[in-house]
Amino acid sequence: MNRVLLFYIFLLPLSFVPWLIPASFWGHVLIVLVSYLLVPLILSLTLGFRPNEVGLKLPNRVGIKLFLVLFVLSAPLSFYGTMIPSMRNYYPVFSYSGPLTFLLYELGIGMIMLAHEAFYRGFLLFPLARRNKWLAIILQDIPYTLVHIGKPGVEIPYAFIAGVIFAKMDLKGESFLPSFLLHWLGSAFFDILCVLSKSGLLRLAVP
Repeated sequence: MNRVLLFYIFLLPLSFVPWLIPASFWGHVLIVLVSYLLVPLILSLTLGFRPNEVGLKLPNRVGIKLFLVLFVLSAPLSFYGTMIPSMRNYYPVFSYSGPLTFLLYELGIGMIMLAHEAFYRGFLLFPLARRNKWLAIILQDIPYTLVHIGKPGVEIPYAFIAGVIFAKMDLKGESFLPSFLLHWLGSAFFDILCVLSKSGLLRLAVP
C-alpha cells in the first residue's frame, strides 16, 4: 500500500474525533489541535512527507490574491446570514462578558480554524492531489461536510461548496493558509455581525 493512501486511511477517522468527545470550549480547542494538527503532523513526518507536500508553507501570490478577492465577495453572504434566524441565534458559539473576552474566544476560534484547514485542506488534500486533484478535493470535502451536521441546516450545503472552493484556492496557492485566513476572518466578521444584529445596532430585514 502506498504511503499516500495509507496516510489518508489513518487520518480519516480523526475527522470525527473532536465531535465525539464532549468538552468545554477550551477543551475542544485542545482536542482539535491534537487531532487535526499535532497527530497528522507527526504521522506525515513519520511517513516521510515534507511540510510543503502537505500544504505547510507560505502561500504564493495567487493564493493571497484569491483570499483577498473571496473575502470581499463573502461579505454580502455574511450580511445575508444574519437574516437567517437559525444562523443569527447560533453564532457566536461562545458566551462572552465584554470586548476582551470576545477577542480571546475569537483567538480560540482561530486556533480551531487553523487546525481545521491544516487537516482538511492540508494533510487530507495535498498528498492525494498530486495523484488526482478532483478525487482529492471530494475525499477531503465529504468528511468536512459531515462534521457540520448538528449546526444550522443551511450550513451543510454551504460547507460542501466552501470545501471545494477552499481546496481549489489552496492548491493554486500551494498552501492551506489562504483558506485558513478566509475561514477565520470570515467567521469572526460574521460573529461581529450577529452580535450587532442581536444588540439592535445592525438592522436588516429578517425573513
